[in-house]
Amino acid sequence: MNRDDIIRMAQEAGFIRVMQVYEDGSEIVTVAPIEELTRFAELVAAVEREECAKCAETYAYMSDNFNALAAEIRARGKK
Repeated sequence: MNRDDIIRMAQEAGFIRVMQVYEDGSEIVTVAPIEELTRFAELVAAVEREECAKCAETYAYMSDNFNALAAEIRARGKK
């Protein structure tokens, strides 16, 4: 996950709202309510879980336990 991913997810969650853009390019932004912040955190966590699961799957050639681990990581998002 890079900076652009984080900004995209924050915007998708409604965290970043540009209220006014000045001639010099500066902006006024607002901070979102807790519901939107929570959604942002959920999006970030989902991306991180998927990255962890993919990492586990790269070791599946060594043992089926890594596939099981990847499945368990993904299942955490369904709790």
